[in-house]
Amino acid sequence: MSDINVEQTQDEAAAKVSQLPQPKGYRILCMVPKIEEQYGSGLVKADDTVRVEEQTTTVLFVVKLGDMAYKDATRFPTGPWCKEGDFILVRPYAGTRIKIHGQEWRMINDDTVEGVVDDPRGISRA
Repeated sequence: MSDINVEQTQDEAAAKVSQLPQPKGYRILCMVPKIEEQYGSGLVKADDTVRVEEQTTTVLFVVKLGDMAYKDATRFPTGPWCKEGDFILVRPYAGTRIKIHGQEWRMINDDTVEGVVDDPRGISRA
């Protein structure tokens, strides 16, 4: 019985992954990191507070680069500004916002990246 549940879970995960949009051209698909639902004191944040923090986040996780991202050598003479698996800094509200199965995603332009961070914990919008 547990094998069936594991297979169903794997199938469900595969179905969710197949729903992710494929970035085209100079676009980058990014995931919005999970927003903490509690303050450090343990007080639970209001749903609106969590929603606003998702919308205004300045940290994104790079999932996939489009086929033309960073290919223009005149605009990017030093090469790509980020790669898949990086945490990046962007301006609040950057990109096209979508939600898939409750997870927020962003499609941004390659020149929207303002920096790469090794550890995004503790970074918040000022």
